[in-house]
Amino acid sequence: MLPGRGPNGRAARLSRILGTRTAWTAAGDGEFFCPGCGGDRNYQRLTGQRRFTLLGLPVLPRGETGPVVECAACRRHFGTDVLDHPTTTRFSAMLRDAVHTVALAVLAAGGAGSRTALESAVLAVRAAGFDDCTEEQLAALVEALEADTGRITGEPCGAGLAIELHEALDPLAPHLATVGRESILLQGARIALADGPYTPAERDVLATVGAALTICSDDVTRVLAAAARTPS
Repeated sequence: MLPGRGPNGRAARLSRILGTRTAWTAAGDGEFFCPGCGGDRNYQRLTGQRRFTLLGLPVLPRGETGPVVECAACRRHFGTDVLDHPTTTRFSAMLRDAVHTVALAVLAAGGAGSRTALESAVLAVRAAGFDDCTEEQLAALVEALEADTGRITGEPCGAGLAIELHEALDPLAPHLATVGRESILLQGARIALADGPYTPAERDVLATVGAALTICSDDVTRVLAAAARTPS
């Protein structure tokens, strides 16, 4: 059989004559975490119009396609659900705010008047990214939190404080592995234990933290027990 005369050759010739082409139109842009590059990149959100081509020229519309997200660096296309994942910068900010909110909530449960609890909270908050955090700042914020939520130190976790915790933790939880979610709960537990055993109010706050992080109650109990057995 002569070259180009078989089925593959006919298919190749046909593809050069007839085909499809997509014309992309930019519909938005921004920054996202690119799965292809493995880091934060700029992107364009594209919508496409598919057309049949004859000899490379578009002739008939074939319908719309997309939308897709195109990375400005690697030029790969992804589904728009990739935009649901936070950028590295945004994720770091969410994690920092989560630790800060948990620390304030635990202190509001009874540790704001304890120097050791405040010291433990400051260490946790600084490690999360608030480098200039001080004991005085946290104590003042606890007072402001109690005034805002109408809560009194030592009371169980009320609706106002629960809302604050869920607002900080709900958006973060889906993007953390189990070990990451339990690590945040563990940091709260260590703050609570800094001045002695858990109080009922501290346990209640930590249970709310666990629920907001989608940790089941049995695992919350396990993490709190492990923290109590571990010397600080």
